Amino acid sequence: MSFKEKIPFYDSLVIPYHVGKAAFWGARYGFPAKKLTVIGVTGTNGKTTTSFMIWKMLNNAGHKTGVMTTVGWGVNEIHEQMEHMTTVDSKLLNERIKTIAESGAEYLVLELTSHALAQHRDLGVPIDIAVMTNVTHEHLDYHRTFERYRDAKRKLFKQARYGVINADDPSAKFFETDIKEYTTYGIKGGKLKADKVKLKPDGVEYVIPSENLKIKTRIAGQFNVSNSLACVAVGKRLGLTDDEIADGIYALTEVEGRMVKIDDGQSFTAIMDYAHTPDAFEKLLPDMKKATTGRLIVMFGSAGGRRDPSKRKPMGEIAGKYADIVVLTEEDDRDTPSMEILNMIAEGAKEQGKKIDRDLFLIVDRPTAILECCRMAKRGDTVLFLGKGNEKTIERAGGPEPYYELDEIKKALKAIKKK
Repeated sequence: MSFKEKIPFYDSLVIPYHVGKAAFWGARYGFPAKKLTVIGVTGTNGKTTTSFMIWKMLNNAGHKTGVMTTVGWGVNEIHEQMEHMTTVDSKLLNERIKTIAESGAEYLVLELTSHALAQHRDLGVPIDIAVMTNVTHEHLDYHRTFERYRDAKRKLFKQARYGVINADDPSAKFFETDIKEYTTYGIKGGKLKADKVKLKPDGVEYVIPSENLKIKTRIAGQFNVSNSLACVAVGKRLGLTDDEIADGIYALTEVEGRMVKIDDGQSFTAIMDYAHTPDAFEKLLPDMKKATTGRLIVMFGSAGGRRDPSKRKPMGEIAGKYADIVVLTEEDDRDTPSMEILNMIAEGAKEQGKKIDRDLFLIVDRPTAILECCRMAKRGDTVLFLGKGNEKTIERAGGPEPYYELDEIKKALKAIKKK
């Protein structure tokens, strides 16, 4: 058993350090979050999109609102998030919150990870509304068990005044016990329940019968029904009108790195997304399979280093089940041999009937894999480039290197047009 695996002893040393650090920087910057109404968003998937929906809705309604997410932070102008993490360290967190507060913002939408909550990076940040999108398999390399991962996220609700909880998630009952006042939402259940859901290539639409409210998004995918329902719940809590809620959600046209459609005149559909967990695959791939007239080609990998390896085979299984062609490639492999990761994923795809060099390809170099996906795609096909999204680096054995998926896809599309 490693030092870190001796969890109670490890925590007894590390947690006080993080608490002290967060308290110091909070005090150093004057606990700036106290000047704002803070909406904290946590979950495995959907945090960034939900955060931006809430941010857009509030700003669109005339409430100056800041946002801090994986993708970027700011108020009117979004500054790129260069750090390879969702919730930055307590020093930078307080520094940026202070900047947002001094801009005259009324609200702050803050995306919070399980790591940040476990390490008390949000110490001194009063949470007015806590939002839970979902809790699925992720970050077990750090938390060791699903229960510890789930309970780290529950910390957000234990300190919040009001909760917004995904009733469709199996962990909902745990979050409901952590807070006195809350509402629930969902597609299958919840106080705010979506009905008459229509999935379209350019968005989703549905009604909420209990509120006599119709919602339309301009971001596709069934998961954006859930994301926008959480946004509705926040809007209701903050006293926005139905028109302000519906118009604000519809006003968001895209989130960087999330379901980005790349059109360079090619005959197939190319989409880039950040999906990198089994749950995200399970929500995304069936929808994309239904929406595709030709073949569904899916390219992805899985992080190396000390990142959770147990999700690799399940991701391969899901991709193998729904995709016609699976292309496996590097994805922040760090010091883990790339083929070790790809073979673990391939094991799951093979169990779904995929065969190497027929409909399952292992191409370590990511730009090469992107080019091969574009070369094999035909009219009517959909190609999904998953896992990197908005990130501006790729982590290889020698450390981080500049890399942006969108640029590589555009290069590949230009290359196939010349031939």
